[in-house]
Amino acid sequence: MIYWKKLSKEERKNRVQNALSGNVNFAKDTSLGYPASSLDGKVFYDASFLKEAPVLQTFVANPNHIGCHTLGDSESAFKGTQLLERDVLNILGVDVFKAAPDSFDGYISPGGTEANIQAVWMYRNYFMYKYDARLEEIVILASEDTHYSIPKSANLLQLDWLKIPVCFENRKLDITALNTIVENAIAGGKKYFIVVSNMGTTMFGSVDNPDDYSKVLEAHHAHYKLHIDGAYGGFVYPFSNQESTINFSNPKISSITIDAHKMLQAPYGTGVFICRKGLIENVLTKEAEYVEGMDLTLCGSRSGANAVSVWMILRTYGPHKWFEKISVLQMRTQFLCNELDALHIKYFREPFMNIVTIHAEYIPKSIAEKYDLVPETHNHTNKWYKIVLMNHVEIEDLTKFISELKASYNVEKGVTN
Repeated sequence: MIYWKKLSKEERKNRVQNALSGNVNFAKDTSLGYPASSLDGKVFYDASFLKEAPVLQTFVANPNHIGCHTLGDSESAFKGTQLLERDVLNILGVDVFKAAPDSFDGYISPGGTEANIQAVWMYRNYFMYKYDARLEEIVILASEDTHYSIPKSANLLQLDWLKIPVCFENRKLDITALNTIVENAIAGGKKYFIVVSNMGTTMFGSVDNPDDYSKVLEAHHAHYKLHIDGAYGGFVYPFSNQESTINFSNPKISSITIDAHKMLQAPYGTGVFICRKGLIENVLTKEAEYVEGMDLTLCGSRSGANAVSVWMILRTYGPHKWFEKISVLQMRTQFLCNELDALHIKYFREPFMNIVTIHAEYIPKSIAEKYDLVPETHNHTNKWYKIVLMNHVEIEDLTKFISELKASYNVEKGVTN
């Protein structure tokens, strides 16, 4: 690890307070030009306890992290907390996702949905600027299990989305279908492919092999860019699968999305977008001339407090404690799978993930509702229910669930103890 080290509570507090001292202080500085201030003091008052709560202190200070702080200049009024955002990006880009130092750009986004749209937007413009591509020549490739942010981005950016089928049981890409779809797309005039490969789908936790896409597209001599949607799996898979190459060590991967408000338990509205150098400039908004530096993000203004939240979590755990946390969740996931196996209940589980998705036929509706199981679809055609082994899901919770499921299963089968 180059950047990621655990810090003590006092070290974390001092680093955040030093960062805030490097920002504009709206209460003390004569700052006349900003259309912003600290949060309203009549509501969000500067209480004494905030000195011991760095994230809340940042929340009240209200830094605006508009722009991209890995490239060029940024708003100097918030330079202190911007340094913490860059620190987060170095930890994730280099220590977690194996990029070389200073070889990437990125930002803390308002969630994985925006980060995925940012990627598609960036690649669409890349193909338009570099190859003079027309909209109808550019297409998105992603599996049928892909997050809804991808069809949303297709709609917003006026692109077609080609949906790749997966096997019902193991959720792997249908390579034959992928090859046929690419062949037909090229025959129909598509020349440029934006590929979204999943590192932990929302419903199944399934992980695509990005090389499956690369091999097919390169066999057809197609232009493509490869994005990894690790919004769910980004804080799990690299730690549970130490041999993973779904990172920047694979030269064909150009960008990655991660969500900090899932496994990392940061506040909602906290995602991460990271891409290789030389790409994010394709979404420069030149008209944002009043912004110091360059506006290279979809959202524009964004909360610096979210970046500090991620920094605090990463610096509280350090890499070893985070690995330990993920290992515990993996053991709980395996416990659940063992219990389901004993009942001969069918389910899907990606071996390195902490999601178990069970065939709906085995789950009575009353149990699904009691335990807040999430269905694949909220109608009568639902075929799956998922359980996510988050930090709050203890073995005791799983034992209660299994006991009720077993009782229901025995009643249905007419079994008596």
